[in-house]
Amino acid sequence: MIYKFAIGFKLAFLFAASSKVSSNLPELGPNLLSSLNTVFPDGILGGALLLLRVTVGVLFVLHGYPKITHLRQWADSLHMPIFLCFLSALSMLGGGIFLILGFLTLLASLPILGSMAFAMFLEISQGLPFVAQDPYLIPDDEYKGPKGKGEPPSWEKAFMYCIMLIAIAVFGPGAYSVDALIFGR
Repeated sequence: MIYKFAIGFKLAFLFAASSKVSSNLPELGPNLLSSLNTVFPDGILGGALLLLRVTVGVLFVLHGYPKITHLRQWADSLHMPIFLCFLSALSMLGGGIFLILGFLTLLASLPILGSMAFAMFLEISQGLPFVAQDPYLIPDDEYKGPKGKGEPPSWEKAFMYCIMLIAIAVFGPGAYSVDALIFGR
């Protein structure tokens, strides 16, 4: 089923790119490796994109490193094949590094976005709430967390990461990135 979608999308994309009608679709070419937007803004917008990109990149390096180093434990806790967990952890670690540098930003953000969308799916299918109740409102005999305290699980964090990664993919890395040095005009 997914291959039919991919073929249809590719045909529509090629048709739109070859038609003489002006289009808002991204330009085909090497710039598409960087983002869906082929402009590299500087100034305040470029600074904001730098801050967003580097912050998200650091967070994913911090999320990916322990998952890669404790891969078996993580796969067992999720009841998932170790290979899929390896791909997810690698996308977080490697993609986070690439986001920090602003290198191949679109290619770095899409695999992480897929991992976060899957995490959101798992959390929704477990019946977890969107936003967990604040820990200070939970009675003492209920949720304590893994070390006696902590916030109950929810899918809020995965959702927020998805939104941030979509913004990075659409708006691009900004002028203060390796992509701007390579693909900038």
